[in-house]
Amino acid sequence: MRQRPFGKLGTASALTLGGGGLGRIWGPTTREECVATVREAVESGIDVLDLAPSYGNGEAESVIGEAFGGALPTGVRVTTKCRVGATPPEQVYNLLSESLSGSLERMRIERVDVMFLHNAVTLGDEGGDRLTTVASVVEGVAPAFERLIAEGRIGHWGLTGISHADALSHLLENGPRPDFIQCIANLLDSAGGLLQGGGPARPRDIIAAANANGVGVMGIRAVQAGALTDAIDRPLPEGHSELADYARAATFRAIAAEAGQSAAYLAHCYALSMEGVSTVVLGVKNREELRECVVAEAAAPLDAELMARIDAAAGRGG
Repeated sequence: MRQRPFGKLGTASALTLGGGGLGRIWGPTTREECVATVREAVESGIDVLDLAPSYGNGEAESVIGEAFGGALPTGVRVTTKCRVGATPPEQVYNLLSESLSGSLERMRIERVDVMFLHNAVTLGDEGGDRLTTVASVVEGVAPAFERLIAEGRIGHWGLTGISHADALSHLLENGPRPDFIQCIANLLDSAGGLLQGGGPARPRDIIAAANANGVGVMGIRAVQAGALTDAIDRPLPEGHSELADYARAATFRAIAAEAGQSAAYLAHCYALSMEGVSTVVLGVKNREELRECVVAEAAAPLDAELMARIDAAAGRGG
């Protein structure tokens, strides 16, 4: 698998195996199948595993622990995350440290390469479970991450680049600057149900700001939680944002069918073709889905004409 420049970690495989599918967020699977999927991903050349405690209440991280028994293959890097929300700055370190300890125990390892803040960041003063203010990042989150780095428990820290593009751009340009950021990378520029606080997500602006400031970009939501596949594989309530995105993608699915490809395959090819994205995080839950993505990586980038057709189908471009 091709390697791409990846900020302070040097290079990374073009694909990263994400934990959402392993944690059974994206439809049913089994522990046995997930363990086999992780092992095959690494055998195929994937060398970044992106986890979080919230992926199946620790299940995804437990899959990693079972797959490798605490002995990660040479060259494989691992990430985890933690939600901070409106936690007072003086309490952030203890929260991150406790969460990290649980992640390390489940994965049976002693450190992670990157730990991400698992919240959207806002310029305002509103907080909550899903939002963290820029002031909180400056006063609590960044210093806590730096302390964990000094302790040798994490290598780097990062932000989740969803919503509040002005807040993220402020941090990327002025600091405290993360080493890595996870950004929406799909043809709809949609964060779907992850979007918090109103306003457009503007992921391409965030990717550009990260690139301009030497911050490594991990592209997430390539198939937008199933909205960019042939059929959503889990029940969703009427009016759900992913169902709205699925409807928006009808023309895109027609383009994929015309090319004799699945929508998921073409959506991954598109994400892999986006400028400024170092590695695309997969939400696969089994080996069949993984193999389709590996084939897509070998086929990318898409030619300019097809990219333009897809952009037009998404309402972008002239």
